[in-house]
Amino acid sequence: MNRLTILLSCCLFLASCAGGSRTYDLIPYPNSLEPRSGEFNAAGAPFTCDPQLDEAARNAVGRFAARLTATSGQPSEVSEGASAREGFLFVYDSLQPAEGYGLDVARHLVTVRASSQRGVLYAIQTMKQLLPVAIYGEGPAAETIAWTMPCVRIEDAPRFAYRGQHLDVSRHFFTADEVKRVIDIMALHKLNTLHWHLTDDQGWRLEIKRYPRLTEVGSVRHKTMVGKEWGTYDNTSHGGYYTQDEVRDVVSYAAGNGITVIPEIDLPGHMLAALAAYPELGCTGGPYEVWGRWGVADDVLCAGNDKTFEFLEGVLEEVMELFPSEYIHIGGDECPKVRWEKCPRCQARIRALGLKDDGEFNAEHYLQSYVMTRVEQFLADHGRRIIGWDEILEGELSPGATVMSWRGSEGGIKAAKMGRDVIMTPNSHFYFDYYQSRDVENEPLAIGGYIPVERVYEFDPSFEGQLTPEEASHILGVQANLWTEYIPTLSQVEYMLLPREAALAEVQWCQPDNRSWERFLGSLSHLTDIYRARGYNFAKNVFGVSATTENNTEKGCVEVTLFTQGDAPIYYTLNGSEPTTGSMRYTAPVEIRTGCTLKAIAARENIEVRPYSRTFTANKALAHPIVLNTQPREKYVYGAPETLVDGFESDFTYSNGDWAGWFGDPMVVTIDMRGASYGSVRLGTLVQKGEDIFPPLSLKAYVSEDGENFTEAGSLDIPMETAADPEGLKSYTVTFPETSARYLRVEAQTVPEIPAWHGAHGKKGYLFVDEIVVE
Repeated sequence: MNRLTILLSCCLFLASCAGGSRTYDLIPYPNSLEPRSGEFNAAGAPFTCDPQLDEAARNAVGRFAARLTATSGQPSEVSEGASAREGFLFVYDSLQPAEGYGLDVARHLVTVRASSQRGVLYAIQTMKQLLPVAIYGEGPAAETIAWTMPCVRIEDAPRFAYRGQHLDVSRHFFTADEVKRVIDIMALHKLNTLHWHLTDDQGWRLEIKRYPRLTEVGSVRHKTMVGKEWGTYDNTSHGGYYTQDEVRDVVSYAAGNGITVIPEIDLPGHMLAALAAYPELGCTGGPYEVWGRWGVADDVLCAGNDKTFEFLEGVLEEVMELFPSEYIHIGGDECPKVRWEKCPRCQARIRALGLKDDGEFNAEHYLQSYVMTRVEQFLADHGRRIIGWDEILEGELSPGATVMSWRGSEGGIKAAKMGRDVIMTPNSHFYFDYYQSRDVENEPLAIGGYIPVERVYEFDPSFEGQLTPEEASHILGVQANLWTEYIPTLSQVEYMLLPREAALAEVQWCQPDNRSWERFLGSLSHLTDIYRARGYNFAKNVFGVSATTENNTEKGCVEVTLFTQGDAPIYYTLNGSEPTTGSMRYTAPVEIRTGCTLKAIAARENIEVRPYSRTFTANKALAHPIVLNTQPREKYVYGAPETLVDGFESDFTYSNGDWAGWFGDPMVVTIDMRGASYGSVRLGTLVQKGEDIFPPLSLKAYVSEDGENFTEAGSLDIPMETAADPEGLKSYTVTFPETSARYLRVEAQTVPEIPAWHGAHGKKGYLFVDEIVVE
């Protein structure tokens, strides 16, 4: 063998190895992926489709062939058959699970094995991600593009049967075509259920021919609150609804993409739009108006009025004609009982049913259970099942109800332990109307909260250690919710969905051992290239600089670790100036010892993102040892106690992880001051009275040399909040003679009883604290 032959053999071997070890940028990632060497040339390849596949599956193959023809510029013919020697072959395989598929990409033949339309669709989505991004474009691509797929063998099926995305069209209306675009986004990520929230206090969006005033009156509100300025309105009408023909068209379009549409008719609360149209269905008789503000209205359907159930059954009969889904969502959330407590008809119904208060719930809660059970039975008689928000656990749970757990995961865990089916939609991880960046000043206005992509990705729906395998089997799947109080445009819908829906897709699809944050993060660039090709508006925060902080008590500093997707170089400043590639290059955690503003950028050529920025407050207790003498509410511990002395004063978002929330017990913490001299303590708090969050009633400082015997150093009494007092970030300072006592104990008294002017009067108030600043 001569030297040239040897060299060529080595090159071929290395190319083969490279082909076998390449990265496959697939989201969601398949269950099993076996790399192979070589590539398949897709341009102009013929398609052969097994006639045993159903019509919907064959239609999906035809659309894929048409898309490849349009973008590659070379025609791909489609024919029937169960075998082929080249091109694409789609065969019926009864051994494949309902949503599973097998994909074998060889040099001359691509074989897809599936038993259903959804299996075929998911195989196509995988192939499109393996093909050039131009496959997602609208016209012929550049002639220089190589239309190849890497050879690979994949066996794949989703982890959960229910993989949902919720869309609220009541607060802001979106046209049928805009809803279809959301369906396209879902299909790209292999989601299979659209939860369509069609009715609420702020608008009724579904034509019901038996009750025409629902859309004549209930679909239009004549004013909308401005931002978060409660009591201030824009006096501009906002409306819209879907005709029944439009609904049928959307449902059909979704079905063609393997997506089931589940409608939600929220009852018995969130019904002001219906009451505005038919005031006789309320407890007071009105008058009512379609609500121009957000939140929870006291006026609900009258549960003691037989006409209420006649109305609900009439509406639901038409809903069932439009939506073939097994499930109908009937809400059940946020239904105040104040009208029922005073309504003669509701009280008569309570007496007739023999409903009583008990140690856990009052009679009105059981009245709501009666409403839900009665509606459930009506739907069951028509072969349908209900889903309700986790409030349906309050009172008696309807026999066949599926629980949608939104107030954290606790409701879902409780329902699963009861042997009831559950869909997990916790607002801790899957409320996509929450902010996805801490830089809220440069984000679109959102309802609050903080759920970045990594927070979505970390969710584990198995609850190992909390549920037995049998109990965990009742978790049908996972869903993200998109409420649109502050989302008026489709562009903003896309921005709030993407790329968080990619993380959602992996939680829904991938087996636990097959998920990898590093692998997912590395594949996001390819997926966002697809977003660009499709013209989607997406958040780019994940491509900027991210950070974690940790108090180093030995060094007395906060260590800030910076990182980027794809390990892009990072440059930073500590004086608040804008960093450039000429600034300090990040190589190790940044040590923060005093007040400063850290700014950092990721050096990228193809994408522009905002700098990371975090301001640290000067604090003599910065990164000092601190212990909790009383515990925050379990779901609001977050990073406490360390975050209380990490130098960071947070924003209005109490669930972003920077706050700690006490309920009932006072906040009591002890800080080791290590000989520092100090004479004041400032407490950073949050006031959101609508969320039952109040300032403390007192702030006290105690000092000690031994950590056991404390004496009071200073005290501050704080007046009870009034209805007229503004909400927001508020700090309170207690001063005292300067001391160098080693231990400082800080105590803040929570509100034991919310005052009479508040809707939750008599209940305990929350106290949220972000930073304890010692000076």
